[in-house]
Order: sequence, then C-alpha cells, then structure tokens
Amino acid sequence: MSPTNHSKLGIIAGAGQLPQRIIEVCVQQNRPFHIVAFENQTDPHLVGNLPHIWCRLGQTKKALDYLKQQGVQEIVMVGPIKRPSWSELKPDAFTATWLAKHLHKILGDDSLLRAVVHLIESEGFTVVSAENIIGDSLLAPHGEMGKHQPDSQDQQDIALGLKVATMLGSCDVGQAVMIQQGLVLGVEAIEGTEALLKRCAPLKRAGAGGVLVKVTKPQQEVRVDRPTVGLETLKRLHEGGFRGLAVEAFGVIMLNKEEMIQFADEHQLFLVGVDRRG
Repeated sequence: MSPTNHSKLGIIAGAGQLPQRIIEVCVQQNRPFHIVAFENQTDPHLVGNLPHIWCRLGQTKKALDYLKQQGVQEIVMVGPIKRPSWSELKPDAFTATWLAKHLHKILGDDSLLRAVVHLIESEGFTVVSAENIIGDSLLAPHGEMGKHQPDSQDQQDIALGLKVATMLGSCDVGQAVMIQQGLVLGVEAIEGTEALLKRCAPLKRAGAGGVLVKVTKPQQEVRVDRPTVGLETLKRLHEGGFRGLAVEAFGVIMLNKEEMIQFADEHQLFLVGVDRRG
C-alpha cells in the first residue's frame, strides 16, 4: 500500500513509538499535521512545539472540533491507550450522549474501536491506517528474517501458537501467546505483550525453546488497532531465555525492523513472519 495524499492529517496519539514515526514521515513529506494528545497517555515530549491540543479521553467534541477548525481531512489513530476508569474518563456531553446510545452494543475492545471509527467518520473525516502514511514496509514480511531459524520443535510451537492466538482473538481476548515445548505458558490479556513476557519468564521449562506468537484478531479493525512489536519485545524475549518471535506476515507492525533483525542476529533469536492460517 503506498502512502496516502498530502491533505492535512490529524494524528490521534497514544503512547509508544508509532506516533513519533508518523510525525517524522509527515515532516519528511512536508505534509501538514495536527496532533490530539491525551492527558496521562501521550508523551509530552512527543508534541513539544508541534501543532497540537491536549484533551482528556472523554473530551471527544473538543478533539473533533479542533481537527475540523484546522481543516483536517484524514485521521490516523496510533499508539496504545490505557483503558481509563469512568472517573478518569469524565466524558463531555457529546461523549456521554454517544455512550448512552452505543455502550450496550460494545462487547470488547474490537467493537469499541469499530464504533469509534464510525463516530469519527460520521463527523466527516476519513480514518486511515499507519501503513497508509508510512507504507507497507512497516509490516512484517513473510519468511525468516536474520541469520537464525526456528527448529522443528519451534515450528510445532508456532503452529500451536497460531491456533491458540486465533481462537483467543476471535473472543477479543488478546493478540499474543507464549508457547514452549507444546505447552501454553501464557496468553496476552489487557496487560499487553511486555507484561505477558515478564509473567512467562519464571514459568519457562528446563531446556531450549519458547516462542512468542503474535497475530491480528480475526475481526480486528486494523486501521486503528494493528498489533505491534519492536526492539523491546526482543529484549524481553532474550532476558527470559526464550528462542524467538513469530508474527503474522503483513499483519503485524514491526517498529525499527532493521534494529530488530540486528538484535536477533546478535542474540541468537529467530524472527519469522508466518501465515496466520498456518
């Protein structure tokens, strides 16, 4: 997918590295942009003196009105958002009215995000994905990356991990599982991938092995919630004594891909892009 046009871009920025990557590409392409930053979520160093507005998560009208006033046409939503409590959300009247109409239909993160996308587009914006801005090079390729390959046990663990992750994803539970020697050491829930790896490290069995498998959920709204891995993911795998990482080819974002491959090569980890269907 080639990058999108150079109309004004609204960047709804959560945490992590991806919002910074989007900003860097916009600067390189001389594309005008405006940032919606969230209190206690977005890194203050990200916005600096760039055009932006700070909002609570519940200030939907303030955020959308700002983007309309700036002439924004396309919006990209990037970076994880920690789920707030109701008291932290403090919804404005617009948000409270919307929640009253739609909350009973929202069954999990996926349905919530689809509803949010529908809300934004109903206000006249077009929601685009991160790869629309950066390009498909952001996504994991198919096949082995780097010098190290999964062995036969790793291949079996990857196959099991794909089945388990896809099944759990269909229930809107998570995007990643840790498998070792045919056993499920842990599954990702609301805590995220790094917390999963930290939790699984003391559960590792004697001997080699241990594969993190990360895929998209079958029903996932990938424009705004594509799974992501990065250098920190590999560092946690190495610290836990695990063997490698398998991600869905063309489905998972790889931040700092070249640095990831270099780290994997230097620390005897395998890195592979796989078909979710096995």
